[in-house]
Amino acid sequence: MSTTPKTKPQEPAKARKKTSSEEAATSGAAEPVGEMRHRTEAYARLARRADAEAAVFRPRDLTGQARRLHVRSTIIEDHMVRIDQKAAGADEKFRVLSTSFFSFFRGTSLLFHRDMAGEDARMPTVLCLGDVHPGNFGIMPNADNVPIFGVNDFDDVIYGPFVWDLKRGAAGFMIAAEVEGGLSRKKQRKIARHFLKGYRSGMAFFAEHNTELHVEMREDNCPEIIRPLFGKAARSREHWLGKRYLEETGRGFRANAELTPVSSRINEFQKLVKALAGQNGIEAGGRHGPLKVKDVAMRHGQGTASLGLPRYYVLLEGPSGDARDDIIIEFKKARRSALEGLVPAHDFDAGDQGDRIAHGQSVHLAQGDVFYGNVEIEGESFMSRERAPFRNDADLDDLSKKAWKRYAYACGRALAQAHARSDDLGQLDYDIEPAILQAMEPAKLFIDDILCFAEEAVERLRRDHEMFRRDLALGAFEVTEKRYR
Repeated sequence: MSTTPKTKPQEPAKARKKTSSEEAATSGAAEPVGEMRHRTEAYARLARRADAEAAVFRPRDLTGQARRLHVRSTIIEDHMVRIDQKAAGADEKFRVLSTSFFSFFRGTSLLFHRDMAGEDARMPTVLCLGDVHPGNFGIMPNADNVPIFGVNDFDDVIYGPFVWDLKRGAAGFMIAAEVEGGLSRKKQRKIARHFLKGYRSGMAFFAEHNTELHVEMREDNCPEIIRPLFGKAARSREHWLGKRYLEETGRGFRANAELTPVSSRINEFQKLVKALAGQNGIEAGGRHGPLKVKDVAMRHGQGTASLGLPRYYVLLEGPSGDARDDIIIEFKKARRSALEGLVPAHDFDAGDQGDRIAHGQSVHLAQGDVFYGNVEIEGESFMSRERAPFRNDADLDDLSKKAWKRYAYACGRALAQAHARSDDLGQLDYDIEPAILQAMEPAKLFIDDILCFAEEAVERLRRDHEMFRRDLALGAFEVTEKRYR
C-alpha cells in the first residue's frame, strides 16, 4: 500500500479581475473621452450675466433631484484631484463632513458661494476673507511673536463685495450656534445679529479714528470674552515642542499618526526657507535663530476644508541651539479660492494661489506672521506660516448663550478691521469705511436682509447635507465623473 500523502487536485488559477476599462474594451463599449472639468469659467460667465441682466437662474433655485445632482457634482469637482489620487485625507474629510452639519458647512465653501454667483455687484469691494465662520477667528503670533486675536484663515481671500463675508459669517454663526451650542433658531438669529452689529460698530470706529493699521487685539486690550483664549494658549514653547512634536533627543520630529518624518528632504527645504527669508526680509539671528532646517515631516489629518491636501512641517533650529526654542514652519498646498469666478467683476487682483493667500494675510492682519509667504514645491504652489504654541480657537461648545453673543460681536469687529485695511495695504484707491457704512443704511433693513439670506441658506444647506450623506453611503465620491461620447 502506498504511503505517499494524498494531495488535492490543483485548481486552475483564478483569472485576474478586469478593470472597467478592460471590460469596456472587450465588450466593445466606448471608453471615457475626457475627465471632469473645472467649471470656474462657466460660473464666471453666470456671474457676469447676473450683473448685466435683470434676473438670472442660480444653483440655489434648483430643487429636488436636480439640486442633489448639483451638490454631488460640485463636491466631486472641488475634490477631484484628491479623489483621483486616492488621497488618504479625502475619505477622512468626507467622513467628517457627513457626521456634522457645521463641518459640512465649513468644508463646502464652493457649494455655498456658487449659490451667490454675481450677487451684490453694487456693493463696495474689499479684500474678502472668503470663509467667515466662528472657527476662523483665533489667537496667532504677530511679527514680534506676540499673541493677537483676529481672522486666521486666508485660504479663500479674494476681492469681492464686503457683504459676501457678512452673509457667510451670519450663516456660519447660526449653524455653529445650533450644532455646537444646541441653541434655538431664535437664539441663532440673535447671535448672528450681534456679529453684524459688531461689524458695523467696528467699521464706524475705524472710519472715525483711522487706526486699523496699528490696532491689535492683545490680551491687555481685548474684550473680556476673548481673554480666556489667551490664557488657554499660554504655554511655553519648550513644553509645546516636547509634548507634540520632537523626538527624545530634540534633533527632529517624532513619527506618529500625525507626522511622518522625511529627513531626506532637509536640503530641499533649506533652499525653500532661504528663499522665503529673502522674500519676506527675514534675517538670521534673534528669535529666528540661524534659519537652519533640522528636520522635515509630512503632516496628516489637519483642517476641515483642506483635509487631504499635502502639508509639510519644517523644524528650524532656535537661537539657543538646544531644542527649547525651535521654530516650526508649515507649508500647505494652496488651492484656488472658492470665490474665484463667482464674485462680480472688479479691477482688483490678489494674485494666484500662494501669492493670493500671503497677500490676504499681509492686508488683513496688523503686523502679522513674518513667515507667511508662498513657495513652489514640485511645481505646486504652497503657502507658508509659523506654527506657534499659542495658536488657539474658541471652544464653541463651552460658550453660554450670553457668551455666544459677545463672541459674535467681537468677531464682527475683528472682521471690520480686516476689511478696513483693504484701502491701506490692499489695492483699493479710495476710503472704504465711509462707503461701507453708507451701503449699510438703513442699518435695520440691511441687517434684516442679511439675516433672512442666512436663514434661507442654512435651510438649503441642511437639505444639501442630507443629500450628501445619502450619496456618500452609495459611493458617489469614490471616483470622479467621466465624460463619454
